[in-house]
Amino acid sequence: MTESPSTALTDMSAFLQVTGFVIEEQSGTRVSGYVDLGADHLTPWGVVHGGVYTTIVESAGSVGASAAVHDRGQFAVGLHNSTDFLRSSTGGSRARVLAEPIVQGRTQQLWLVTITDESRGKELARGQLRLQNIPLPS
Repeated sequence: MTESPSTALTDMSAFLQVTGFVIEEQSGTRVSGYVDLGADHLTPWGVVHGGVYTTIVESAGSVGASAAVHDRGQFAVGLHNSTDFLRSSTGGSRARVLAEPIVQGRTQQLWLVTITDESRGKELARGQLRLQNIPLPS
């Protein structure tokens, strides 16, 4: 796993840690990892809450996009997150996460993030995240 100072896993917020999203690989062109979906991720009706998927899309895309511009003294912030929920899940399985850029421009980036049920090989959610490249805080 590659880490840059702006995206070190030790800097993950408590909010993101609660999702259980584990990043195994990160670079400016790819972020991959997994989340073990369980009872803590479920709605009162017994399916994984869409907010879990949306949070992972935002996080995976932001980590990759920030890694891509770190050498320029920048990081990336989400402008628009469009996450589609493709299949319901009742948890009890590992979901694989893959984030890759569609466009990486001077001021903005667009990333595609897929979340796939590892055991069934079926996509659970897919999101596009548009990000703005901005200067790192001093």
